[in-house]
Amino acid sequence: MNPTLRQLGFLVAIADTGSFTAAADQAAVTQPSLSAAIKELEAILGARLVERARAGARLTPAGVEAVRRARAIMAAVGEMGSAVRGASEPLAGPFRLGVIPTIAPFLLPRALPAVKARYPRLKLYLREDLTARLVEGLRAHTLDAALIALPYESASIETLALMDDEFLFISTPGHPLQSKAELVPGDLATEPLLLLEDGHCLREHALGMCGTVRPGEDEVRATSLFTLVQMAAGGLGVSLLPRLAADAGLGAEGVSARRFDPPLIGRQIGIAWRRGSARAEEARALGLLMAPDPDPAGS
Repeated sequence: MNPTLRQLGFLVAIADTGSFTAAADQAAVTQPSLSAAIKELEAILGARLVERARAGARLTPAGVEAVRRARAIMAAVGEMGSAVRGASEPLAGPFRLGVIPTIAPFLLPRALPAVKARYPRLKLYLREDLTARLVEGLRAHTLDAALIALPYESASIETLALMDDEFLFISTPGHPLQSKAELVPGDLATEPLLLLEDGHCLREHALGMCGTVRPGEDEVRATSLFTLVQMAAGGLGVSLLPRLAADAGLGAEGVSARRFDPPLIGRQIGIAWRRGSARAEEARALGLLMAPDPDPAGS
């Protein structure tokens, strides 16, 4: 005998809730029914999966592995339904899209109305998170695609570049570099450069663009682009602002922004999906529709 989806769902519910009682409530079954299903699953797999503890239920090492595989199986079954529906009508029904924080608030307000108009039967579920966790979501089948900053290299992930994103120099209006005849990244070498916290890919892109600039032990780090702009407006340092954010109105008040000479292309914005995903073509179509320039990467 093989495990059933019902049994796997009960096991996942226990892992998520930490108790048989809460898992039964979540699954809308009686606790005896859920307990019996777990016992059957343990018999089929030949291993103890769950131990009852004073504080609830605890997974055994075998249970942890079973839950990991159960999540992947259940996600794959859900994806099969989406793929079959998509074969007859692309981008209809649920589609789970991740977006990094330095893109989401600036691209989505403009792009979502166009997506809704083009695919009225699409149910778009959005998740904003850092790149590493979004990519893990793609691998775990909990996301169908993600809007991230490129380049991103991974054997299990495919990407499509959608647009270039220029970096602008921002500072207080009276900063000497605002009136410099020609501005190049090297001019920031001795400036206090404001950066995002570790984990934001924009931080690494900014450091890469500025070359000799390296953060010091006393550097001030921002949790978001909104905070970073406020810090620059307060005279705490200078920074780089993606053109995507500036065009959406971020930094319009309190700071001055100017272009580098020549323009500094700091990153590409692209869409990523799991290699071999049945929804790859839908991810491509959605990404191209959301990009300001319908021609990928401006080519």
